[in-house]
Amino acid sequence: MSKSENGRKIAWSAVGAVVVLSAAFAFAVPPAVAQTAAASSGGTASDADTRRYIGELGDTFRFILQNYVDQPEAKKLYEGAMKGMFEALSDPYSTFLDEGLMSDMTDITAGQFGGVGLYIAKQAKDPKKGDDQPLYIEVESPIEDTPGAKYGIQSGDLILKIDGESTTPLSSFQAQQKIRGPVGSTVVLTIRRGEAEFEASLVRAVIEIPTVKSALIPTAKGNIAYLRIIEFTAQTKAAFDEAIKSFNKEGYRALILDVRNDGGGLLQAVIQVSDALLDSGTIVSTKGRNPFENSINRAKSDLAVPKDKPVILLINKGSASASEILAGALKDNKRAYLVGENTYGKGSVQQIYSVDPTGYKLTIARYYTPSDQNIDKTGIPPDLEVKDPDLTEAQSAELTKLYESGELEAYSKAHGDASADDRNTFAAALGKRYALPDRILRILVKNQLERTKIAPVYDLEFDTALNSAIKLMDDPAYPQLLGASKTVKELVGTKKAALDAAAAAAKDKAAGSAPAAPAALPSPEPKN
Repeated sequence: MSKSENGRKIAWSAVGAVVVLSAAFAFAVPPAVAQTAAASSGGTASDADTRRYIGELGDTFRFILQNYVDQPEAKKLYEGAMKGMFEALSDPYSTFLDEGLMSDMTDITAGQFGGVGLYIAKQAKDPKKGDDQPLYIEVESPIEDTPGAKYGIQSGDLILKIDGESTTPLSSFQAQQKIRGPVGSTVVLTIRRGEAEFEASLVRAVIEIPTVKSALIPTAKGNIAYLRIIEFTAQTKAAFDEAIKSFNKEGYRALILDVRNDGGGLLQAVIQVSDALLDSGTIVSTKGRNPFENSINRAKSDLAVPKDKPVILLINKGSASASEILAGALKDNKRAYLVGENTYGKGSVQQIYSVDPTGYKLTIARYYTPSDQNIDKTGIPPDLEVKDPDLTEAQSAELTKLYESGELEAYSKAHGDASADDRNTFAAALGKRYALPDRILRILVKNQLERTKIAPVYDLEFDTALNSAIKLMDDPAYPQLLGASKTVKELVGTKKAALDAAAAAAKDKAAGSAPAAPAALPSPEPKN
């Protein structure tokens, strides 16, 4: 970066979480630029407080250096003060980056380290549990065909320990630093899933992320194009265009987009993909305290996918940030129906600033869907909810026993080419020893066998959401369902009303009075 570019901010926005990988991605890191108090607050009384606190910080820093019983290191005092300021924000996405963490970001572009392929973030504080709750590292989403995904780590899993060290005092970047390491070396993660805990021993690898996977799904009524976006990168739009060109050659009647477990990426990339599917309307807007952080991105008239091609978007709790921007843009413009699970809920925008040789990542804006809804911490509900049932506590304990037994791994090593019938026979045998649903066991066996292979583009055997989307495409009432679908703002409002009503009913029940009727969540179903 030249001197004339000092202070220019980067469009690194909408990155979902820290990604524990080793891949070639580049970003500029602008130096932090001091702003006068008058510029940021308009000359109000808070200016005096700002000057006072800045002065007291400097005075205290000097006083400690001169008077503490032992000679302190100025660098440690500086880093401690910086960490304290960012911790005071109570924002898991705003954090101080010490010299090592800033250096690590540069190392990522050089491919010097291996990773396990997980998007991670610091666990958000639950206001119902008080200030003393332990906060771990949470998995936003695994990256397909990486050690983490092949092991079976899922969105929402908590990483309690890294090589035996608790993650409660670690920021997401510090956790990233510990999970990464030389390619071929092993890192052991202690995972909590629901009530179950288990250790995942992962061999680090260089992570190369295919940004898009695509295939045609043949059906009785014609081909349905299936396009999965794994991450929004600088190459995503070109890969998207190439896939659409291939679909056009073969012929297709509808498009299913899949952003499940897509943890985010570049803001510009998701805007480009959204624009290819919309011929008008707002894609996303950002709003911050400073006017220059406010922007509205609108679609241009040209389309890559004709308007007469129905579109369905698959989402889940691993769909975060840029994925949610796409979901909001397509939903609020009534271009796509959303099928799957509620998304992660990451609706803030960060920038990285350099304070050589350290730096920091700061939330500088929030993004809003076209219906003017910020989805931070709430996510986007689907139009049609499709998800596998959660395991009970007893089933979670059984799952832990199965993982710890090593039976899945032993079977896959001995029967790498097992047929579907062989797989199901083994799953049935497991069902006699472990109290788990047959479907879960069959999925576990299949996934274990596929961990050493490249994952298939789609799975019609067990992918309930994908099958529901195909069924929906064949429903003659689909256009009416799409036209009557609610905006993100309406869906979030309805969901909040239902949760408030349920809480009120629980309170009434505890008080011994008649409970209020809970509001019903919309659940449109395709006609048979």
